[in-house]
Amino acid sequence: MTKLKFHRLEQHRPTLWVLVGLHVVVLALGFGAALYMEEHGHIVSGMNNQIVWGLPHVFAVLLILAASGALNLASISSVFNRLAYKPYARLSGIVAIALLVGGLAVLVLDLGRPERLVVAMTTYNFKSIFAWNIYLYSGFVLVVGAYLFSMMDRRASQSVVLGNTMAWVAFSWRLILTTGTGLIFGFLAAREAYDAAIMAPLFIAASFLYGLAFMVLVLVVMSRETGNELATEEIAGKFRGLLSIFALSVLYFTIVHHLTKFYTGGHQGVELFLLRDGGVYTLAFWGGQIVCGTLLPLGLLARARDSATVRWSLPLASVLFLIGGVAQIYVIIIGGQAYPLKLFPGMEVSSSFFDGVIASYQPSLPELVLGLSGISLAMLLTTLALRLMPFLPEMRTKRSDAA
Repeated sequence: MTKLKFHRLEQHRPTLWVLVGLHVVVLALGFGAALYMEEHGHIVSGMNNQIVWGLPHVFAVLLILAASGALNLASISSVFNRLAYKPYARLSGIVAIALLVGGLAVLVLDLGRPERLVVAMTTYNFKSIFAWNIYLYSGFVLVVGAYLFSMMDRRASQSVVLGNTMAWVAFSWRLILTTGTGLIFGFLAAREAYDAAIMAPLFIAASFLYGLAFMVLVLVVMSRETGNELATEEIAGKFRGLLSIFALSVLYFTIVHHLTKFYTGGHQGVELFLLRDGGVYTLAFWGGQIVCGTLLPLGLLARARDSATVRWSLPLASVLFLIGGVAQIYVIIIGGQAYPLKLFPGMEVSSSFFDGVIASYQPSLPELVLGLSGISLAMLLTTLALRLMPFLPEMRTKRSDAA
């Protein structure tokens, strides 16, 4: 490891502006999609009275989870004193803030009445986990900002007590934030697909995986655009191991979640729906989350034994993990709403209000664009921060263009 220095994003390839331009276009389209849905109402989306959380919520939750997990590199270096990860602590902090802002922007624009966010911020029902999340999300930005200050300011960085305190506060806050996000679904007893305390550790494990996947992709892009090898072979090997561990953790909690649902007789119906009879939701679970988002990238990482193979398999596996994350959250959020509510357990209910009927949902183009615009906003904020302040680690070796 070389002497630790940081620099701003100044010298880069012209292709970086192409990526920035693409993100600007997607962001503009996402803003236009939000205005379109606000003008015409959510009737132009795939959402309805049964499916009230649609595709934008899938992307929003993915980004919020990834924001918590992206801070993992800073926590490993500061809290657990693993110095190999210290060069990436600053970058992980700013990426975490950017991902959270991107996810929250999607949520706000999907409300239909974004200006009513003021009501949510001034009127609280503390029996609702949503009210607590207002503090958790805004507090996360403030805590991580203070954490970055303790790392970057010359005087503050010399105070070991301040640095350790902020490291532990940020580490604890991100765990609480992810737990709160998981309990949004874990506390919803009316939805049989939710209503499980294991949603909290499942979301924590998922945040580790998706946050690290985003960090790997950011490092790969920055390495290519700046010509600096930002990740050594040792670090690439560590990322490979961490991704594998986190993916296996998500798989473990997913299996336990579904097995416990099967064990309780009252939830077997929703499990059979999601895992066997759910059509697109079953396909998203087995094909998207399990095969494409877990087994395939784990196989790629297991076969990556030399540095040349790791160089291309690591970003590819990260992309597959994120695709699996979209599938996982799609099944949890939308599949959980599609299964009908049991208003009178043990009795058959039929009426003209879709009681006992599987809800239909087809995502619309505005929803997809709005969700993708959250990712673009996060990447644009990251690029802007890298241009303005020294977040990138400066390595001694530079990769030649031929490499």
